[in-house]
Amino acid sequence: MAIDEFLYSARHDFSKEGLEEGSLDQDPIKLFKSWMQMAKEHNILDANAFVLSTVSAENTPSSRVVLLREIHDAQFIFYTNYNSQKGREIAENTKVALNFFWPSLHRQVRVGGSCQKISEQKSTQYFDSRPKGSKIGAWASNQSQPLSSRGQLEAEHEKISSKYANILVPRPAHWGGYAVQPDYIEFWLGRPSRLHDRILYTKKADGFHMQRLAP
Repeated sequence: MAIDEFLYSARHDFSKEGLEEGSLDQDPIKLFKSWMQMAKEHNILDANAFVLSTVSAENTPSSRVVLLREIHDAQFIFYTNYNSQKGREIAENTKVALNFFWPSLHRQVRVGGSCQKISEQKSTQYFDSRPKGSKIGAWASNQSQPLSSRGQLEAEHEKISSKYANILVPRPAHWGGYAVQPDYIEFWLGRPSRLHDRILYTKKADGFHMQRLAP
């Protein structure tokens, strides 16, 4: 089958189970954690991976896959280089979107909200828990900046590895965590004939309000 034909015709019908408002937790964070637990129990590879979308000061969107590392005080926490493209764009526009997708479970979660740096103390605490190779990589890679060659990156990695060969690797000042405070969280469950379930939780002054959306 030619790729054009494949793209035109590829489709998959989804499960018969559904989402009923009366049986769902009123707290979307608890519901999200239960879906993440399900993904973990089904041994889904990188179940904590999500697509992070940011928007530059010029209103140009960009997306990439990152890993969720914690949910704390109803906030979604991830870590990265502050000088990366996503870090620079978050500094220009704190509004971001997250998209978790577990195809084998026919489930997707979309999150939109505001993103802010977490404390240096908490960033250091997480950095210290990382494997040494990952710590060295955080120093060696000037993330999102041009490289003259692969060799340039490998030479920098070798230099940093030698520097910290026998001592602890400290957290770089340019590396740390972000917390996303959700304005909305939408849960999507695939259903037959494309009549999917979509349940939207929107943050109001008195908490999250639930609403069913058309697929």
